[in-house]
Amino acid sequence: MKTIHHITRRQAWEEVLRSGSYRAESLLTEGFIHCSTPAQVLKTADRFFKNQTGLIILYIDVDKVESEVKYELADNELFPHIYGALNIDAVYQTIDFESRHNYFV
Repeated sequence: MKTIHHITRRQAWEEVLRSGSYRAESLLTEGFIHCSTPAQVLKTADRFFKNQTGLIILYIDVDKVESEVKYELADNELFPHIYGALNIDAVYQTIDFESRHNYFV
């Protein structure tokens, strides 16, 4: 299984569980959902989510994602982007993600 990660608000994910698919704000504004490889999660969290609370990390099985997943260059690295809604059955685990001290990597 090939895993990618997405950081989001716990409350947003709980709402998604009732609706059936996930559409991050970036899907509307940029055309894709930002994700990270396991090795990129800390860098992503430090850059975009520093000092935020109420976050979770989605563990996503790339092979189960129904929308197209592209690896694209950003900051001299290839980051996974999901071009469309994320079907919730592709998410096989979530973990709370509150602070730098609780990072899992």
